[in-house]
Formats: sequence, structure tokens, C-alpha cells
Amino acid sequence: NSNRAAISHVHRQHYGRLYPVLLVHTDGSTTHLRYWEPKRILMLPLDSKTLPEAERKARLRRQHSGKPKAKTEETFESIDMETYKQFWKK
Repeated sequence: NSNRAAISHVHRQHYGRLYPVLLVHTDGSTTHLRYWEPKRILMLPLDSKTLPEAERKARLRRQHSGKPKAKTEETFESIDMETYKQFWKK
């Protein structure tokens, strides 16, 4: 009855609401399907084992592009206080 659902959660394996989603395969083809989360596009991951060696190395180079850049620390002395004067003026 309705009191059972109010005490805990609804005991269902599959919920009734499914959303239309565009599934993009690794070869570029698309399929429309129903998915339980409201998303526009789902992309399947690319299997790197099926790629040619040159393309696989190029993708790895793009993902790991060198050393991490050092962030410059902004100190209080380097801030020009005149630019923020308008915010504390009444």
C-alpha cells in the first residue's frame, strides 16, 4: 500500500521513467536509446588496443602533455588596491 513507500523507498528493480539518449559508438555511428539518467549524449570509450601504433602513441602524448606547470602564487602586495576601491566605498 502507499504507507510502505512512505516509510522507506520504493522497492523496484527498474524505474518507469527512461530518457531518450544519443549513443555514439567508437567508429562514429550513433544510436538512439532509452537511458535511466537524463543525458543528451553517451560516448563509448575508445579501445586503445585496436588503434594503430602511431595513433595510439599520439593519443597518449596528447593526454600526458609534458610536465605540470608551476602555478604562480598571488601575494597581497601584488594586488592593486585602487581597482577594488569601489567595493568598500559607501
